[in-house]
Amino acid sequence: MLSLHTAFDVQLELKDFIKQRRKQQKLSVEVLAKCSGVPYSTIRKFENTGNISLRQFLMLLESVGSLNDIHNLTKPSNQEPTSIEEVLRNA
Repeated sequence: MLSLHTAFDVQLELKDFIKQRRKQQKLSVEVLAKCSGVPYSTIRKFENTGNISLRQFLMLLESVGSLNDIHNLTKPSNQEPTSIEEVLRNA
């Protein structure tokens, strides 16, 4: 499937999202480190470069929001019908 986004683009968007949520909630990096369990230095590096382990990213996301959207990515999605028979069968 063709995508106009690279992995690096999405990585930077995720970094910006976490940083924005932290600031919206008026959390300092120190407080986020304490409540998430992710070291201060790791959060600082993440906010500057976007580099972080998946586990630590999920820990940050859980601290500033919810894991529901990420969790829902693992669930099967409703696929579009590929034939008229499928459309009629599901009508």
